[in-house]
Amino acid sequence: MSAGADDKGEFGTARFDGKDALVTPSNAELAWTSDAMAEMLRKLDVRYIALTPGASYRGLHDSMVNYLGNRDPQMMVCLHEEHAVGIAQGYAKVTERPMAVALHSNVGLMHATMAIFNAWCARNPMVILGATGPGDADERRPWIDWIHTAKDQGALIRHYTKWDDEPRSAQASLESLMRAWQIASTPPYGPTYVCLDVGLQETKLEKPLTFPQVERYRPGVAPAPAREAVEEAARMLVQAKKPLILMGRVSRSMDDWNARIALADALGAAVLTDMKPGAAFPTEHPLHLIEPRFRPSPASAQITKDADVILSLDWMDLRGHFIQTLGKDAEVAAKVIHCTVDDYLHNGWSMDYFGLPPADLKILATADQCVTALLEEVRRQRGSTTKATPKWPVREAKPLGKPRAEGMMGLRDLALVVREFCEGREVTMAGFALGWPADTVNFKHPLDYVGFDGGGGVGSGPSNAIGTALALKGTSRLPMTVVGDGDFAMGCNAIWTATHMGVPLLMVIANNRVYYNDVAHQERMAVVRGRPTENKFVGQEMSDPPIDLVAIAKAQGAQGEAGIETAAELAAALVRGEKAVRAGAVYVIEARVDVGAPGEANRGHTSGRRD
Repeated sequence: MSAGADDKGEFGTARFDGKDALVTPSNAELAWTSDAMAEMLRKLDVRYIALTPGASYRGLHDSMVNYLGNRDPQMMVCLHEEHAVGIAQGYAKVTERPMAVALHSNVGLMHATMAIFNAWCARNPMVILGATGPGDADERRPWIDWIHTAKDQGALIRHYTKWDDEPRSAQASLESLMRAWQIASTPPYGPTYVCLDVGLQETKLEKPLTFPQVERYRPGVAPAPAREAVEEAARMLVQAKKPLILMGRVSRSMDDWNARIALADALGAAVLTDMKPGAAFPTEHPLHLIEPRFRPSPASAQITKDADVILSLDWMDLRGHFIQTLGKDAEVAAKVIHCTVDDYLHNGWSMDYFGLPPADLKILATADQCVTALLEEVRRQRGSTTKATPKWPVREAKPLGKPRAEGMMGLRDLALVVREFCEGREVTMAGFALGWPADTVNFKHPLDYVGFDGGGGVGSGPSNAIGTALALKGTSRLPMTVVGDGDFAMGCNAIWTATHMGVPLLMVIANNRVYYNDVAHQERMAVVRGRPTENKFVGQEMSDPPIDLVAIAKAQGAQGEAGIETAAELAAALVRGEKAVRAGAVYVIEARVDVGAPGEANRGHTSGRRD
């Protein structure tokens, strides 16, 4: 099954007009190098290109408007380069296919670097187009062209992109774009970057070009595991007394989702999942022994200690999981099968490869290719396609409790209201505020949740959610996100792009009016150093004057409501918000969170740094 598809068809295929007027050009023939570049994007079936306009790619911009007619790709105008990349990332989380992004010269690229790092760490594909020059110094305009020209612009992001290039001719630019798309779309996914010289873009074509036949340059089939490795892994898992599956970075395909369930059932294996990547397994399946975690809990630590064979399916930071569950210097007693292709992406600059985990059997294949092959072999070795007897005490439903009927909500109260709202609805959660009580989630579909931003760059929440909503436009699913107030304040002007383009989205701001995660850090420092903990809020609060967050959203064309303090008020606001979103609006709800609520100590960090 193609990436980002399910039984309802492929996501990210809806077309819409937005609000950009277009005068039909009278000379729309392919005549300029930038026309050829634009045509190549169309041949690659790139549906959208997010951008903040810039003179360095004015030639390409003209070609996308007056040659392509602003269709395939359609431009999504953004108010900041970070948002352009963030929207492409959110889109890729659903579709697993690259959007295009255009960044103005070196300065636009500098703006976008954090968002590119997020996409890199999350392994999300996108094709980023930059610009520079003119490379010929004699063609540069005084001052401005000089400060916006760099000899090796790709060096700014080379450590956290899969590939970059700066083609020198019209024909070379077509191959460069083809290769950028191919590499971005090949697992392990990631961003690629092509820098287009201003002078080259604006060169008139003097001879016919040969366009690559896209069907002959498709991304490679995802690596499949070696047969002998599959047989050995299946034997280890079938013979295990307490097998454990750590389900990490996996696809959004419904077929792959069902295969993962079938594998766990065939083994009777316990399953753990992580809140950093997207939904990987039904959270309330009997073999999913505890809720998905952002960091391991004592319960997940005990499960890891009790396991005798562990299958890691591209688990993010496997070594870190062992350190946090078994102890820093403890030996991993279980046999470890580690299935991943992430090794192919590692370099020496970013430490996002994490600690080196022990692996008794290392399988260089994608997680879902591994699952498909393992399921067949496990069934063959067992001589049965039926479910195995669970080898662990199965999960029992535990009452979650009810949100407080009176008083300002804590984060848990907010989460319980959101869970009740999502029950019975097809909701795709584009993200959760940091500190979200994970036992309140209930994922039943691979698109119920698409994961965190990857790199911990605050401010990405709004743009990621808009990209996710873009990919879901035209489907029955309701796009929704819960962002912290700090995340919203940094990324709020991404909302204009959604309202301008008619991308509906339900956004809840968990507003505790403070960078609370950092409050917890300051409290720890004070305790360790014997200093007054009462000062932990100094330099952290966003309350004097209070920020009217919903007014910021409304100023950009969104609808919404502020000052929601109780669970009952939030439940009613969500229903109103859904109605507005179903009608095509962006609806923003400010839900005020009391960090001093019972059970909320050190948990309500909805706006702080993600560390």
